[in-house]
Amino acid sequence: MNKIYNPKPATWASILERPTKTIDDIEATVKEIFKEVQKKGDSAVAKYTSLFDGAVIENLEVTPAEIDEAIATIPQELKNAIQLAKANIKKFHTAQKTHRVAVETIEGVNCWQEKRPIQKIGLYIPGGTAPLFSTVLMLAVPAEIAGCNEIVLCSPPDKKGKINPAILYAANLCGVTKILKVGGIQAIAGMTFGTKSIPKVYKIFGPGNQFVTVAKQLATQFGVAIDMPAGPSELLIVADDTAVPAFVASDLLSQAEHGADSQVILVSTSKSLIDAVEKEVQIQMDLLPRKAIAEKAIANSKLIYVENDSIALELINEYGPEHFIICSEFDDFYSNGIHNAGSVFIGNYTPESAGDYASGTNHTLPTNGYAKNYSGVNLDSFTKAMTFQKISAEGIKNIGNAIEIMAEAEGLQAHKNAVTLRLKAIEDGK
Repeated sequence: MNKIYNPKPATWASILERPTKTIDDIEATVKEIFKEVQKKGDSAVAKYTSLFDGAVIENLEVTPAEIDEAIATIPQELKNAIQLAKANIKKFHTAQKTHRVAVETIEGVNCWQEKRPIQKIGLYIPGGTAPLFSTVLMLAVPAEIAGCNEIVLCSPPDKKGKINPAILYAANLCGVTKILKVGGIQAIAGMTFGTKSIPKVYKIFGPGNQFVTVAKQLATQFGVAIDMPAGPSELLIVADDTAVPAFVASDLLSQAEHGADSQVILVSTSKSLIDAVEKEVQIQMDLLPRKAIAEKAIANSKLIYVENDSIALELINEYGPEHFIICSEFDDFYSNGIHNAGSVFIGNYTPESAGDYASGTNHTLPTNGYAKNYSGVNLDSFTKAMTFQKISAEGIKNIGNAIEIMAEAEGLQAHKNAVTLRLKAIEDGK
């Protein structure tokens, strides 16, 4: 890991730069695949599934028999763990439900807001070497709570044309209505345009590599919403001498093993802690099955020493981490002062893994600094807020003249006339 001592604010932008490709590097590929899927549908999806995943798929949709087969292969211990996680996620997201907000803004003018579910939801679940069945829980559980009618899930198949059994088990457990064996850019394109096998959806959720991230951003140009621009995973830890070096190192590595393009950062006011964590990272990394991946991510990561907590907090807010762990004597200072973070973990016994799996909070979070202007996925992500108003004769009399004056000032005579006619009808007793 790269050690940096007392970096000047002018250098923060370059120090905190993410190790990701620019959109220009991959946009052309994404656009080409989108165009082909839009034109050729399932045949284009099958072509790219064969090319990228090495799988020849005759039927993209997972059958009930395949789901039953998958369920039978899952150890009961894992089923119990998934069920516990689901229960906590359901409890936390159910608590986010809001009731109708109603107010009489002036006598006779009643306004209210209600939430309505987004009817057609698309979930993208990465497969490969780390099939994220936990992400199924994070997305399908709140979608079901929100009342979404269609919950479509796409996940890349293995070379045998199969989706990881745990993904299928979680999807079946959480109310997913259709599961498709398709991943990558072609999955996002399929859900954007719709094909014979893949339903067109209104909003797409889920993490992925940089190609998937760019594909989701391109989908917005075709009228499909997305959860956020979520790319490679990242973690920033702030720690002082009250932190346990082995715990800190384990958290850094838990994110580093996601992928070679992941980034982990330690910010500390203690040089001795930085040295101890660096040693622990190497000891623990040597024991990891995914050591080769973690090593590449660690090479892109930083150990940053700053003189005091105020500088540390300013730097952290500038970075805007996806995951932010606080292991400091002054945890209130950081938890009260953090403005830009996807999810915050406080204390030596709050590993980032807890949020990834079973504490109840959502792990689908903004990366690449988007925590400055995006929230992580929550129940409201699956709903729309609709406003209503009902105005009585007395109400239109109370606000009508203001509307007329404002409409005329904007040069919109028909707007004014819509009120004038009503006021005259009231005056005439009609």
